[in-house]
Amino acid sequence: MGLLTFLGGIHPYEGKELSMEKPVREYLPKGDCVYPLSQHIGAPATPIVKKGDRVLVGQKIAETSGFVSANIHSSISGKVKAIEPRYVPGGSKVESIVVENDGLFEEIDFAANVKDLSTLYREDVKEIIKEAGIVGMGGAGFPANVKLSPKNEDAIDYIIVNGAECEPYLTSDYRRMMEEPDKLILGLEICINLFDHAKGIIAIEDNKPEAIELLRDKVKDNDKIEVHVMKTKYPQGAERQLIYANTGRYVNSKMLPADAGCIVHNVDTIVSIYEAVIEGRPLYTRIVTITGDAIENPCNLMVRIGTNCQELIEAAGGFKDGVVPEKVISGGPMMGKALFSLDVPATKGVSALLCMTHDEVADLEPSNCIRCGRCVDVCPGRIVPSMLASLAEHGDTEGFLAHNGMECCECGCCSYVCPAKRHLTQTIAGTRKSIIANKKK
Repeated sequence: MGLLTFLGGIHPYEGKELSMEKPVREYLPKGDCVYPLSQHIGAPATPIVKKGDRVLVGQKIAETSGFVSANIHSSISGKVKAIEPRYVPGGSKVESIVVENDGLFEEIDFAANVKDLSTLYREDVKEIIKEAGIVGMGGAGFPANVKLSPKNEDAIDYIIVNGAECEPYLTSDYRRMMEEPDKLILGLEICINLFDHAKGIIAIEDNKPEAIELLRDKVKDNDKIEVHVMKTKYPQGAERQLIYANTGRYVNSKMLPADAGCIVHNVDTIVSIYEAVIEGRPLYTRIVTITGDAIENPCNLMVRIGTNCQELIEAAGGFKDGVVPEKVISGGPMMGKALFSLDVPATKGVSALLCMTHDEVADLEPSNCIRCGRCVDVCPGRIVPSMLASLAEHGDTEGFLAHNGMECCECGCCSYVCPAKRHLTQTIAGTRKSIIANKKK
């Protein structure tokens, strides 16, 4: 059988060699930690602590305020310094809990949270996942317990672990697969056992042969889990493309993965589920790749959520002598967000800090479309980005919808290949967001 893949896509420079072979090392923050109450899809969490309270590592400091919401836990010990608006990586100000770091890292009793898995009902497991504040850690931040609670549970037959890590430069998921494969497999089994008919797929691109070999050896006697090898191509890890490549099932913008019988979780999310259910640990750490040609020592750090991004840059040796980065991106170069300041916290969805030099960053003025069709060739959504961008620029919402503009996954492939350097993805994304916002009114 050939490598699993999808139509369209691109092959950007990978850049993973900078950090791929760097084992994960723990970094303990020196300064205060900031916990935005909205670092997930859904309603912001509600603070359950006040200024002056002392908190411990793993203590819940904000709780869900709706079905689609997520708890937040302290990653350090210390006193609550303030509850106030703070800037987040996306550039907006969000109400946040600020904890003054006492440097002691005193923990709650995690063992008190551990229960015998064999005695738990499915709803008990989902409640543990909810209490732990686990969200999708590939960037979207959708609450994991909600994703594991579809309307028709009998229809779920695949739990897919997204091990593609198709964004250039990112290696945090790869290191997690290499260093903690047993946690990944056991976490996947916990999810599989929530459904009567489900099987597990660990989907990995073929540029990670060591991880493929390791995990295949681990599951060789497991009749419920398979390791699938996919073609290395961006955006192979996008949810719709991942599902199509591994099951042949099509998911459009009006569907959820569960409508196609699938639930997709990121590698780090699955490991966090294991740690919550088996070890009693809520989500307060994640692996962040600090990389790019502007960084002195690219690395993979086990980071306390809420740590200041400037601290993390310094933990990687800072910027190279004489180098001023052109951009620092939260996430990967294709779908990440350029930071306006390093004085922001690493939230649950921050998978990387990518520090790029001037030579790595395109700085070209856009010109008129030359009707070459390259954007159509690479679009994984099988739409016409050049036409949609034009409709968006002219405010033709009706035409935008008629030509399936909502099928755009904002992967950036069209902008990447455009010889006219048009900002296709950003233009289409802006119109999509305004349409979604108007529907909510």
